[in-house]
Amino acid sequence: MLTTPLTADLVRGALELEQTDRGLLPHRLPARARLQIPDGQLAMAESQPSGVRLAFRTRATVVELDVIATKRDYVGLPRRPDGVYELLVDGRLAGQASAPDGDVLTIDMATGTARSQPGPVRTLRFPGLPEDEKDVEIWLPHGETTLLVALRTDATVHSVRSSGRRTWLHHGSSISHGSNAVTPTGIWPALAAKLGGVDLINLGFGGSALLDPFTARAMRDTPADLISVKIGINLVNSDAMRLRAFGPAVHGFLDTVRDGHPTTPLLVVSALYCPIHEHTPGPCSFDTGALREGKLRFTATGDPAETAAGKLTLTKIRGELARIVKERSAGDPNLGYLDGLDLYGEQDNAELPLPDELHPDAATHRLIGERFARLAFGGIFSEA
Repeated sequence: MLTTPLTADLVRGALELEQTDRGLLPHRLPARARLQIPDGQLAMAESQPSGVRLAFRTRATVVELDVIATKRDYVGLPRRPDGVYELLVDGRLAGQASAPDGDVLTIDMATGTARSQPGPVRTLRFPGLPEDEKDVEIWLPHGETTLLVALRTDATVHSVRSSGRRTWLHHGSSISHGSNAVTPTGIWPALAAKLGGVDLINLGFGGSALLDPFTARAMRDTPADLISVKIGINLVNSDAMRLRAFGPAVHGFLDTVRDGHPTTPLLVVSALYCPIHEHTPGPCSFDTGALREGKLRFTATGDPAETAAGKLTLTKIRGELARIVKERSAGDPNLGYLDGLDLYGEQDNAELPLPDELHPDAATHRLIGERFARLAFGGIFSEA
């Protein structure tokens, strides 16, 4: 078996790679942005490699990847399923594996505290691959922080030749991150990217699509051919701002992205249908009754009457985003708007309800990905 150094030319979908004393850590935000992260939620989310994959060309019939995975344990809830690593050969699934253990991050949602414990290196083995030269991708678990320790193969590894595909840069919330999806290629942005024939850079951050200026700067500085920004749910469920601050914050975020991408097709996407927050503001909270039963469910705790004082709901945000994009597009012909209800609406919720009242399941991720590919890559983006 030959060991190939893990270098930036083998990694796709990360904005930066950090060399630690235990392995290579892919980041989805650069160091400058990470210095400004205000909470552990985003720090954890950006280190989870949603959309990040190794990519190389080889004749190898066996591939081994040594990793240290971070397992998240939530006090009072069943342990989360192990993250899935998927190996693709020429774009087709050829193997799956999981690390049974690793570092453990124990999170107590009642107290807001967390503690970590280091764990072992584990080897993921993918045998029986075809002998001919081929493009190989290993997609990392979308919700499991992964240190890359070593890559071994039974034949030489080469960098992948340029595909000529356009690069799609996307920013969104936990749904874009992949919450409740089962596999890394099963998250809706990955599904949409495959159908649209583009290369994905996914800046979907669980709980953290909050119009942060450092995220806008990261997008500004990242080369891309197509850009989308999904805005809404985290601003409501965190109760992060009022209507007065929302409009200028959206303008500021888009202005910053445009500083680096003045004519790149840019799509603003509003929130999917979410019954608990359509007309009820945040904050969102854990359903304590469900927690006592070992289940995870969310509930809205705001008062609908508070919208008169500027509290945000999804319905209000969709209207504001449509207005803002219409006004800006008069001087920006490459700016578009996609209503999130066209990706997942009220009727979809009746047929495919959100299991925890907030996040879609695997089947709904597929539905959203297929619709985005049709509406964006087959429509808005293709017309830009």
